Formats: sequence, structure tokens, C-alpha cells
Amino acid sequence: MERVINMALTSIFLYAWAFSAVVMLLLWMVQYKTENAGIVDVAWSFLTPLVGVWLILADDIPNEARQWLIIAMAIFWGFRLGFYLYNRVINEVEDGRYRYMRQYCGKYAQPVMFVFFQVQASWTLLFALPFWAASRNSDTGLELLDILGVLIWCIAIAGELLSDQQLHRFRMNSANKGLVCDKGFWRYSRHPNYFFEWLQWWAFVLIGCGSDYWWLTWTGLVVIYVFITRITGVPYTEQQSIRSRGDTYREYQKTTSMFFPLPPKELK
Repeated sequence: MERVINMALTSIFLYAWAFSAVVMLLLWMVQYKTENAGIVDVAWSFLTPLVGVWLILADDIPNEARQWLIIAMAIFWGFRLGFYLYNRVINEVEDGRYRYMRQYCGKYAQPVMFVFFQVQASWTLLFALPFWAASRNSDTGLELLDILGVLIWCIAIAGELLSDQQLHRFRMNSANKGLVCDKGFWRYSRHPNYFFEWLQWWAFVLIGCGSDYWWLTWTGLVVIYVFITRITGVPYTEQQSIRSRGDTYREYQKTTSMFFPLPPKELK
């Protein structure tokens, strides 16, 4: 019986990955024509919650109330982020990170982009697993930890929305060209949007405490932190900021916490 269940789960996961891989293949072809790879971030934002919804609905989840709560949270998070990034992609030139990647890779740019898009397809499944794992919590009804999880999620989403708005307003002011946004949350963290993005995943750790797969919610939290701060988020963003703002950004790095919001330091 357990083997049958494991085979069923494997099939569910494989279907989710295959769907993401096909979508990313098509979008890589779009990117080939438009020379704007920013679409991969938009696709990831929409695909991750959709894959999470598929994993939840295709599985035999014991608590429907918690299942639909997680689906609503996942959809709101991913679609909010997806539409925000989509507006940036269609209204701005290609993200400097991807322009630099093209220049650095030269004639191998498109093969590298293909691999990059397919890696993103795998990541949609990886980051959807905490949604599924949390939904496997078999506790009846909604408990205190569920409520605390939703509260943390609301704080995180509100913080991310405000961070994005603060940065957008700063960039829209032509007087700030070449300067670094150090207003609002950006005074206390160089990447408050990333911090609040990470914070919202704590919600699924709390909601998933009664799940047999609770460890996946913790694994997801750690993996997301590592990805944001060491691999895909902060490193590339900071490299691009230094290329575009130079010493102005280096001074900002000396006074402002990289990730966790902390009081700014004074230069000696």
C-alpha cells in the first residue's frame, strides 16, 4: 500500500515538473525572439503557486479547510508578485543581470539561457513543496499555529508590498537617478523585499507542524534563504547595483544590513 502511495506521489511530482519544463521551453523561445529574459521571473512567480495547487488537489489531503487556506495564500502571493514583475518587464528594458549574462556568455548565451530556464522549471517544483507539505497537516480544524502562520504571512505580504512601492516611487523620481534608495524599509535593509519574501515562508512552517512532511517546510525555508542570500537574489542584484552605481552603492553596503532589517551603522 505504501509503495502504491509513493508511486502516486512520484507521478504527481513528475507531471508538475513536466508542465513547468514545457512552459519554460516555450518562454525560452519567446526570450530568444524578444531578447528579454526577465519573463523567466514572471513565469516562476505564476508557476510556483499553480504547481503547489496541483500538488495539493491531486493528492488526498485530510483537511479541506487548511487545504483551501494554503491554496488562497499561495495564489495571492505568486500572482501578486507575478503581476508586479510583469509590469516591470513590459515597461522597462531587460534587467541588467540578464544583459550582463548575455554579454558574459557571448555566443553561448542562448544555450546558457536554455539551461537557466529549465533550472527555473525545476525550482518551481522545489518551492511548491512547502505548500503541499503544510497542507498534509492532519490536525482537525484550524489551530492556533494556523492563525499565527496566517498573521505572519499577512505581515510579510504587507512588508513586501510596501518595500516594492517605496522602491518604485524612488526610481520614478528623476532626481534620484544614480542614487541609492535608502528610504523607508530600505534604510534598515538593502533588500527588505527579499527579507519579507523569505519571512512569508515561515507561515507554512507553522501551518505544517502537524504534517508527516513537516521537514519539507523547514527545508524549504532554509533553501529559500540560501537561494535569496547566496545564489539568485542578493548576489546578482548587488553586483548589478555596483556596476550601475559604483561607490555610492559601496557606501550603502557599509552602513546598511544586507538582509535582516537593522538600525543603520554610522561610518567612522
